Amino acid sequence: MKTNFSLLFYMKRQKNYSAGAAPIYLRITVKGKRSELATGRSLEPGRWNSRSGRAIGTKEEYRVFNTHLDQLQNQVYDAYNKIIQSGNEITAQAIKDMMIGKVCKKASLTEAVSEHNDRMETLVGKEYVRGTLNRYKVLKNHLESFISIQYGSDDIDVSKVDIAFFNNFDYYLRNRSCANNYTVKMIKNLGKIINICCENGTAESNPISLYKGRTKTVDRNFLTQEEIQTILQKGFVSARLDAIRDVFLFCCFTGLAYADVQKLKETDIRKGIDGELWIIKNRQKTNVRSSIPLLPNAVQLIDKYADHPICSNLGTVFPVPSNQKMNEYLKEIAELCGIEKKLTSHIARHTFATTVTLLNGVPIESVSKMLGHTNIRTTQHYAKILDMKLSEDMANLRIRLAAQFG
Repeated sequence: MKTNFSLLFYMKRQKNYSAGAAPIYLRITVKGKRSELATGRSLEPGRWNSRSGRAIGTKEEYRVFNTHLDQLQNQVYDAYNKIIQSGNEITAQAIKDMMIGKVCKKASLTEAVSEHNDRMETLVGKEYVRGTLNRYKVLKNHLESFISIQYGSDDIDVSKVDIAFFNNFDYYLRNRSCANNYTVKMIKNLGKIINICCENGTAESNPISLYKGRTKTVDRNFLTQEEIQTILQKGFVSARLDAIRDVFLFCCFTGLAYADVQKLKETDIRKGIDGELWIIKNRQKTNVRSSIPLLPNAVQLIDKYADHPICSNLGTVFPVPSNQKMNEYLKEIAELCGIEKKLTSHIARHTFATTVTLLNGVPIESVSKMLGHTNIRTTQHYAKILDMKLSEDMANLRIRLAAQFG
């Protein structure tokens, strides 16, 4: 399909121009976007006809001047026709690049994602964790399915990714029952890929700035003191469930995420500034240093598995199975304990942040440091718990005031 364009020769006088010849430029405009090119010629302002875009005069020098501009105009039309024949998108920049012989880099979208994922694969364990890479692999799968349905093809050129593409992809994900935050994060990950394409010259701009999707604050579930006590006192016949329960409770008393407790080693546990045992290690997810003074319950659990054969072989503190298996066993534990909440390693981390620390008066700054958050705003997701603490404190205040002034 042909695309209309316009070209204009104009005189470009700088702000400090006073007299003398001024340079002539060529401007190509496609769909409101411009690209400019110096003609390599200059002319006295009195000899320039801005309406015709040519020099005024019949002398040989002016005829040669105008012939040069005619040749440049013909080159623009030649470049335009070549782009049409190639089937590429017509843009002002593409016409200019074709004129000057610049080879336009092209890249397909899923190929760009694949290249990004291949590079990330080599940095897993150094700058990225496996979970981050897996999210981009899932993004690639979503894109392949979406492009097949929306465009009836295997792939599209990166240059064709516009805000309509983002919005349609958003609708596609939501229509497949993807939650709001999941959808927004997927599209922002795609935005990162387009940014990389802009940097390497395979895309001109990134429409992610026009995308209106926003993540929403999610209520973070946690266990109450009574529920922790129920799990703590529950006896299990199965040694497997007993070990999973202990790992889960250890996360409740330390705030460690699954990846961190799975790789926890004896060397990560050392004496802190107060002479007590601390966990001092970098978080797997963010590589941010996390310092956690160990509560007596956590120390007891560590001692319980000091001579465990699996721990001895792997050099870890606890015998932690795969995340999938652990969540399966936690579901079984919840049923046996009569707890309706879905038990996961995440809920254990949330329980530490709320029931174990914030509700017991530990400042949010200290909780943030123990959780290894990079920004205290992340910790403030638990701020609703402070309302519960405030209610409890005010109730105690009412009792004291009643005794004083009653």
